[in-house]
Amino acid sequence: MLLDDTPTMLGEKLALSNINSLRSYEVVDQVKEALEKDCPGVVSCADIIIMASRDAVSLTGGPEWEVRLGRLDSLSANQEDSNNIMPSPRANASSLIDLFQKYNLTVKDLVALSGSHSIGQGRCFSVMFRLYNQSGTGRPDPAIDPSYRQYLNRLCPLDVDQNVTGNLDSTPLVFDNQYFKDLAARRGFLNSDQTLFTFPHTREFVRLFSRRKTEFFKAFVEGMLKMGDLQSGRPGEVRTNCRLVNARPINLLLQSPHNMESNDK
Repeated sequence: MLLDDTPTMLGEKLALSNINSLRSYEVVDQVKEALEKDCPGVVSCADIIIMASRDAVSLTGGPEWEVRLGRLDSLSANQEDSNNIMPSPRANASSLIDLFQKYNLTVKDLVALSGSHSIGQGRCFSVMFRLYNQSGTGRPDPAIDPSYRQYLNRLCPLDVDQNVTGNLDSTPLVFDNQYFKDLAARRGFLNSDQTLFTFPHTREFVRLFSRRKTEFFKAFVEGMLKMGDLQSGRPGEVRTNCRLVNARPINLLLQSPHNMESNDK
C-alpha cells in the first residue's frame, strides 16, 4: 500500500478503494525517518501502520490493546490484487462474509471491524449509485431513511465533484458505537455498511453492538488482532523508506524467492 509506482510496478495507491481516499503518506514518512535515526532497520512500515491504527482508535475514545509486532514489509505491490481484496462500498453482506471467510475472519469479526467506520469520511463517489440508481433501477436505495437521503442528496447532487466527502457516522471524530445505532436507524453512509443491518446473518451483531459499546470494543480488538496476524507467505523486509524497497546487492537479486524468504526471516 505504501509503495510508490515504479517503471516496472503499478502500486496500490491508485487502486479503486484507495484513490483520492488514502492520504497523509507523509506522516508515515516522518515516523519512519525518526525511527531510522534511533533504531535503524528494526521497525517495519507495516508495524508503523498497525500501531498508528491502534493509537488513532485510542485517541478518539476507543479501546486500547497491545499490538503484536514483528511484521515484514512486502517487496512488491499489485494494484489488481488490491482491487480484488479490498471490500467495495457497493458490496452486500453476503459477499463481505465470503471475502472475510477467505481469511478465517468470522461474521462477528466482519461486523466489528466494519465499526472502524465509527471515525472518518467517505466520498460521494461511493454513494452516488445508492442515491440515484440502486441495483440499476434508476431509483434510490429504499433502505435509506428518507430524511437521511435528503441530506445525502444535498451533499452529493448528480453534478457534484465526487471527491466531496461525508461523515461515515454522526460522530465522525469519536470512536464509539454510534455507527451501529445509525445502521439500525437506516442512516448508514455506504451500501456495504447498511447491508450489515438489512442482512439477517449480520443484523444480530449490529443490534448487539448498538446496545452494548463494551461488546463492540471487545470484538473490535479481537478482530484487529486476528487481522493483524494475517500473513501473505511472501518474502519481506524492514524497509528503510516506506515508499520503496531496499536496494539489494546483485547476488540477492539473482536468488530465488524461496531463498530470499529464508534470508529475510
